[in-house]
Amino acid sequence: MLSQLTGCASKEKAPLTVLPAPEGGNRIAANDALQLQGAPYVYGGESPSQGFDCSGLVYYVYNRQGVRLPRDTQSLARQLPAIQPEQKQPGDLLFFTTERPFSHVGIYIGDERFVHAPSSRTGQVMVSDLRQPYWRERFIGVRRPVARYSLSLNDSDFIGCRLN
Repeated sequence: MLSQLTGCASKEKAPLTVLPAPEGGNRIAANDALQLQGAPYVYGGESPSQGFDCSGLVYYVYNRQGVRLPRDTQSLARQLPAIQPEQKQPGDLLFFTTERPFSHVGIYIGDERFVHAPSSRTGQVMVSDLRQPYWRERFIGVRRPVARYSLSLNDSDFIGCRLN
C-alpha cells in the first residue's frame, strides 16, 4: 500500500513512523538509552552535547526514531497508555514518585533494570534496578509509547491519489 502512495504526493511529507510490535517491546529505544550511559545530568537537557534530565533522555531517545513525545514527565504519564507492571517490555517508560507523583521517568531495558538521568547528585545517565528499595518504593507505573501512523493527506493530495 505504501508503494502506491509514495508517488502521488507533490510535497515532501513527514516519514511514516512505526514502532516494533508490542510483543517484542522497543529494543531499539532500550539500546539507544543504554548507549547514553555516562552522559552528564543537566536539568532541562535533552541531547548528548547538553546532557540530560530524565524526561529529556526519553524525549531524545524516541525523537531519534521519529516518535514525538511530550517533553515532561507529567504529560508523558497523562498522554501515553498505561501498561500493567508485569507486562512491561524493553522501551517502556517507568514512572516514579520522587518529589511528587510522576516526577521521574526512565526507560526499561529488561531484567528489572532501567536507564535514566536521576539527578545532579548522581551526575549522569545510569542504569538502576527496580529491585533496589529506593526505586521499588517509589515506582508507580508503566506507560508504553505506541506506534503512530501519520499520513498527512490534505485535500489537494487526496484528489490526486487513488488506491487500486
